[in-house]
Amino acid sequence: MIIKKRALSILIIVLLALVGLLGRLIQLQLVSTESFTENKVNLLEASVSQRTQELVIDQGRGRFIDRNKKALTHEYYPTLVLFPFLKNSEWPIDDVASIINVSPQSLETELQDAKKPVIVGGDKPLELTENQMNKINNLKIPGVFAVYRQYELDSKIADHLIGLIRENEELFKKRYPEKTYLSQNTKLGITGLQSTFDEFLLPEGEAKLLYHVAGDGGPLFGIDVKYTAPANPYYPVAVQTTLDKDLQLLSEEVLDKHNMRKGGVVLLDIETNDLVAMVSKPDINYSNPFENGTADNQMILPQFPGSVFKTVVAAAAIEQNQIANNRSFNCDQDLYGKGKAEYPHGTLNFSESFAKSCNYTFATIAQELLQVDKDIIENYADMLGLLGPIGWNGDVFRFQDFKQLPNEYTGRVWADERDKSSAKAIAQTAIGQKDVRVTPLGIANMMATIARGGDKKQVRTVSQVLYKNGTTLFSFSQQEMEGKKIASYTASRLQELLRGVVTSGTASRFSSLPYEVAGKTGTAETGKKRDGKSLVNKWFAGYFPFTNPRYALVVVDLEQPGTTSITNDVFYDIVEGIYKLEQENGTKIE
Repeated sequence: MIIKKRALSILIIVLLALVGLLGRLIQLQLVSTESFTENKVNLLEASVSQRTQELVIDQGRGRFIDRNKKALTHEYYPTLVLFPFLKNSEWPIDDVASIINVSPQSLETELQDAKKPVIVGGDKPLELTENQMNKINNLKIPGVFAVYRQYELDSKIADHLIGLIRENEELFKKRYPEKTYLSQNTKLGITGLQSTFDEFLLPEGEAKLLYHVAGDGGPLFGIDVKYTAPANPYYPVAVQTTLDKDLQLLSEEVLDKHNMRKGGVVLLDIETNDLVAMVSKPDINYSNPFENGTADNQMILPQFPGSVFKTVVAAAAIEQNQIANNRSFNCDQDLYGKGKAEYPHGTLNFSESFAKSCNYTFATIAQELLQVDKDIIENYADMLGLLGPIGWNGDVFRFQDFKQLPNEYTGRVWADERDKSSAKAIAQTAIGQKDVRVTPLGIANMMATIARGGDKKQVRTVSQVLYKNGTTLFSFSQQEMEGKKIASYTASRLQELLRGVVTSGTASRFSSLPYEVAGKTGTAETGKKRDGKSLVNKWFAGYFPFTNPRYALVVVDLEQPGTTSITNDVFYDIVEGIYKLEQENGTKIE
């Protein structure tokens, strides 16, 4: 009796186990095929992927190129792809080897241990000509393809400006709730132009070569290789920036050479007001970009400008006829006229005061200007294109007031209107201290405005968005900045003053450069200390060549201790480097 009960119990257990297994099979095969477990695993896709080998030709996200259409993020290279099943097949290897000028044995070696599709040349793929690609593809050999494959560049270029991309499921749902056809792990732009142009850059899907394999790695359904790509042939797009790759790389190399810790460079094309180079330091920490602000672009953040700001006071004084030709200033006095100057210069006229950067002169002039008009300094800062917003903005399709640099800060002159009645506050403001904050981009724009004779323009960082076939999706036209402008006479006088800084003032070192330079030095106290030393911002902002202006260049070394700085070394080397590049390219500027 006991034996029968045990047998019955065992039978029941076996039946229950079989029912459980059957239920599991039904769940796997019929019920949860596309959403298995809480992780929502698609079993059908997983099954296919287990027996599918593929080679991604294009990851689908748009890329960035420079003004000459040179790659800044990704490049397309004509490459030869061989599939592994070829090593077990008879195929015209001699014909392919002859077309690409290699030995058949080298192709056999490439395939010898291959378990996945092979790019001939590996990490340094063999680059084919258009003629070679056509000859190979015309042979129509299964498993042999000559294709343009997308490669990420080995090094990052203009990474603060171009920005970062990351997977962020929460951000994807928030930003694109309607794009359910895309994976929620799709990479998104989170900083810089990658973020600004993210909707243009989103992938329609990957382009890839694939085939199905059996357990032994051989073809499952013959040797047919399929090409899959998004249905829209116009994507992915290319965002054509205004950057010049050669000048960008030059600027980055010079900053690395001089080990700049914090600061950067802005280089503008004066005629178009396009940004041709921008570098920010410190470098981005890619493992944790937002720690210690390494992802911040210092060139669009507000900084203390120091004596570079005297250019604004000079513009107001010139245009308001505040300066008599025979007027002189006692530049042995300090900023407030109550003590000795740290760097005494004796008695100087207005032009000499600008060249030598006499604080007392500009504090005195600012006091007189504000007695006539309390808003005069910020008005002229705006007229010079200094305060911003500086970057291109306008309507783009359904995007109203689209900003190419949405994280750009605007400048300011006063934080408290009451300071306009304080002699000390006015004096400090006149020399770019107190509450004055402007961006290096704004300073560069001011120099370009003066060099153009007073015409102020928005700064473009992107000129157009191009379809995959090279036609234009959208073009960003050059645009003037709104508001009043300085008179052409004022601009002419400012040009003379800026040139005097180099010929007889604080930047005489630049007299030996191959191009005539005009500009202004600046040192600004930041109120910060490191290792017991006060930290200052060191500037040089200028343009060149003087008689036929082509480039406006700003270099700033931020929060560096002591009076020594690499600012002038960086400026010098970049100008000299541009001269050499222009000579090599046969486009020397005069």
